[in-house]
Amino acid sequence: MAIRVFHRDNPSLRLPLISKDARFVVWPGTEAWNANMNYVVLEPGEANVPHVHQISEDTIYILKGRGTAVDYTNNLSLPFHAGCLVHVPVGVKHAVHADLGEGIVSVGGPAPADVPLLRKAGALPPDVPVPGNFCVEVPE
Repeated sequence: MAIRVFHRDNPSLRLPLISKDARFVVWPGTEAWNANMNYVVLEPGEANVPHVHQISEDTIYILKGRGTAVDYTNNLSLPFHAGCLVHVPVGVKHAVHADLGEGIVSVGGPAPADVPLLRKAGALPPDVPVPGNFCVEVPE
């Protein structure tokens, strides 16, 4: 495999679970298993569907806007603004809310790829081969 260049305006997947404009740019659909990069636009008032990454950490860099990162597992709501980075540990139920009167533009994603969540969302079929050393089972 060689170096490749991707562009946010040509994503191979859009996932409404994250937002009306969630572009999966680098993810298992592009054969990237350990580094994922999503470009996400949340309109004012929009929020992610609360979700959990059972095998991945999620890292979200805020390029534009202000909002709130909600940690449902630990009952926390943390405000953020452009230039902040939101880190979500494995297993924490969370969502990003554009609830402070502005839209949000962010980049980031789970690492390693959240294969169970992608399969549940129908983005990866069950028969997609994954690398031999890659975790696809949800811990109990």
